[in-house]
Amino acid sequence: MSTVILLRHGKSTANGSGVLAGRTPKVGLDDTGRAQAAALVERLAPVPLAELVVSPMLRCRQTVAKLAEARGLDKVKEPGLSEVDYGEWTGRALKDLVKEPLWRVVQAHPSAAVFPGGEGLAEMQARSVAAVRAHDARITAKHGENAVWLLCSHGDVIKSILADALGQHLDAFQRIVVDPASVSVVRYTETRPFVLRVNDNGGDLTGLAPVEPKAKAKRGKGKQSSDAVVGGTTGA
Repeated sequence: MSTVILLRHGKSTANGSGVLAGRTPKVGLDDTGRAQAAALVERLAPVPLAELVVSPMLRCRQTVAKLAEARGLDKVKEPGLSEVDYGEWTGRALKDLVKEPLWRVVQAHPSAAVFPGGEGLAEMQARSVAAVRAHDARITAKHGENAVWLLCSHGDVIKSILADALGQHLDAFQRIVVDPASVSVVRYTETRPFVLRVNDNGGDLTGLAPVEPKAKAKRGKGKQSSDAVVGGTTGA
């Protein structure tokens, strides 16, 4: 299967406001977020990108706008990668939400957390993981085993995808940190995913694309191996 770059949107006008924006319409990037979005063009320049798949939320579309223009790629909108539906929590101040009994559930037992009038975190993980795996299979079939594609979504969504890739229960996903404009990378194979990066804010991305095999193996027909390297990889 192919390799997916999980990009969190850049810093938004809501990130520093102390309010849970959720799916509030027209929440876009602030000045820092726009600078982060512009920097992506150069940062990802060494990486061949087959497709861009984005959450429908404005801040995600803005984050990849310059990258899409530079690469001549369309932005494929995917509702399954949208922000968590926080229901009645949407638009409320975080300082007030921390007093709610549900806040402790979100922190300690997120798989049981269901937001009033919204969705549960387990439901969010199910639809986001289904979306990323469906697009990965589609892109692999269209562009080949060595394809690299980029997904732009939200913090909790990306954390839930990483938890699934790590074989980690959703109740532990709060241990994962995903900053605005950070990059995490997962390579899917037939039997398991490999997590290559988490919350990378400035590392060299040159080696993300798998190396084309010089000669296709008779049995594997050039597919990326699902086997881990015993003793650890030797680097790209």
